[in-house]
Amino acid sequence: CNNIYPRLLIPGASILRNSGLLHQVRSKSDYNKLIDRVLRVDHAGELGADRIYAGQLAVLGKTPVGPVIKKMWEQEKEHLETFEKLIPDHRARPTALLPLWTVAGYALGAGTALLGKEAAMACTVAVEEVIGDHYNNQLRQLVAYGNDDENIRNSDEHQKLLSTIKRFRDDELEHLDTGMEHNATEAPLYDGLKQVIQGGCKIAIWLSERI
Repeated sequence: CNNIYPRLLIPGASILRNSGLLHQVRSKSDYNKLIDRVLRVDHAGELGADRIYAGQLAVLGKTPVGPVIKKMWEQEKEHLETFEKLIPDHRARPTALLPLWTVAGYALGAGTALLGKEAAMACTVAVEEVIGDHYNNQLRQLVAYGNDDENIRNSDEHQKLLSTIKRFRDDELEHLDTGMEHNATEAPLYDGLKQVIQGGCKIAIWLSERI
């Protein structure tokens, strides 16, 4: 890139501006910003999910639903470990709000579990529905960049990231189904509880992308 920008200053640079070169430079720069944002927010989200299930298991671990929660937690641990590796690999910046999400996630998990297993499952449904939509939005953005730039589309890193996010999205939607199968809708004030939790999740996503 150091050799590209000086050429844009020489006579006839308008030719380059009208070519695909400048678009490619901008596209790659925007793509890198997208990857930084994707990894930052997904790492934060998976940390939050890890803490939610930890809180739920602390309360409900010895109940019949304990093994179900533990299974979901094990998948979230894998998700978190993956993003903890991807962050330094891509030189992405983690969110500064990790301590907050650590405490908030555990409090949400334990707090809903104290209301009963149905409320814990309602929490799972609410969170995983938002995360499933969030991952789908990221996939659409990544695919769009790939469609615009063949080099991005054919890169191993791009394909691996797409595959990882698709797999994690499917896990989250499986957790959503699990919550519904375990009577999430029977939680006290289910609709209101779900709305509040999802509102908090969306705020957390917005903040983690930017801070």
